[in-house]
Amino acid sequence: MKNLTRIACLLVAVSTLLPAQTRFVHAAGKDLVTPDGHQLLLRGTSLGNWLEPEGYMFGFKGGPESPREIEGFFNELVGPEASAEFWRAYRDAYVTEDDIRFLRDTGANSIRIPLHYKFFTPGNEEGFALLDRVVGWAARYHLYVILDMHCAPGGQTGTNIDDSWSYPWLYDSPEAQSQLIGIWKRIAEHYRNNPTVLGYDLLNEPIPHFPELKKYNTALEPIYRRVTAAIRQVDSNHVIILGGAQWDTNFDVFGPPFDSNVMYTFHKYWMPPNREAIQPYLDFRDRYKVPIWLGESGENNDGWVRDFRTVLEKDNIGWTFWPYKKMAAGSAFVSWQKPANWDEIVAFATTTGRTGDAEKQIAARPSEEHIKAAMHDLLENVRLEHCRVNSGYIEALGLKTPAR
Repeated sequence: MKNLTRIACLLVAVSTLLPAQTRFVHAAGKDLVTPDGHQLLLRGTSLGNWLEPEGYMFGFKGGPESPREIEGFFNELVGPEASAEFWRAYRDAYVTEDDIRFLRDTGANSIRIPLHYKFFTPGNEEGFALLDRVVGWAARYHLYVILDMHCAPGGQTGTNIDDSWSYPWLYDSPEAQSQLIGIWKRIAEHYRNNPTVLGYDLLNEPIPHFPELKKYNTALEPIYRRVTAAIRQVDSNHVIILGGAQWDTNFDVFGPPFDSNVMYTFHKYWMPPNREAIQPYLDFRDRYKVPIWLGESGENNDGWVRDFRTVLEKDNIGWTFWPYKKMAAGSAFVSWQKPANWDEIVAFATTTGRTGDAEKQIAARPSEEHIKAAMHDLLENVRLEHCRVNSGYIEALGLKTPAR
């Protein structure tokens, strides 16, 4: 009788574990597998320019490029209080339920969300409020979500894309590494039981190709190991996603996989869209029997996009093309129109930032009326209902243009 009781208790214990184990997408050999055991080929886009504004997306050529620089420029345009209010409204308008429904209607099955670490520091709850909303919509419309640390503490690239101070201080700073680990652990704890979140892309495009920075290649995997260990303390469910050095192109920095639920990501832009371009990653997949994923590509014409997407799918590589939304450009799912008086704003942006020239700067400012009109238009134009749908781009991805 005692043995029967022990067996019954064991069965109950196992049954309570099974739902958690089978509710999540996971790595199985070379594939991602859905909870019901089917192979999953990711087909999606990135919500770039939402939580980490980029200068080129606003046409700021020769002007502010990083989130910090862009926010500083808007502080100069309208003052810090009005600027902060503008950016809160921008984050609310840029990604809405309509956007997530639209992506579902194209046939996409996933979205990658670039994050700025500052929204997830203790005491700042805006990041989780925004993400929870989008993850909820994604669940409603059956899209998987990948969380991508685009802007890490200290900076993993030293360029505008990670909002750093012109150098990848992350690798030299124990404080920045500790903060990165703490933020990822905080995010993982928050989403550990959420199956809509597919996984965690630990660092976007770490370590540029600049010769002086290749010394940090050996530091990358140890940081990944420490972040993963912290995540696994609170979350055993989600896929860990690791990108190579030199803008996510160099997998030579990796040894054998150190986690059983891991996927490796590479980024490729502006190269011949052929199998040779992805051969090193195919070799890595074959060597270690792990899934690989194209986390970013695009910013090219529709023919190139179609050709590269076809190459990827022939070798069973899922993809996320960049970006979903962009100003006045066809290389995105949708485009928003340039706001009124925007050329004046762009011209002023190239001269800003020199407080020693305050008198000259004040004289060069666009009129207050034009500034307000431009910012009002920007908040309206980024809304999906005012965007142009780029059918050629969507169809180059093998997706369909939704009826509107």
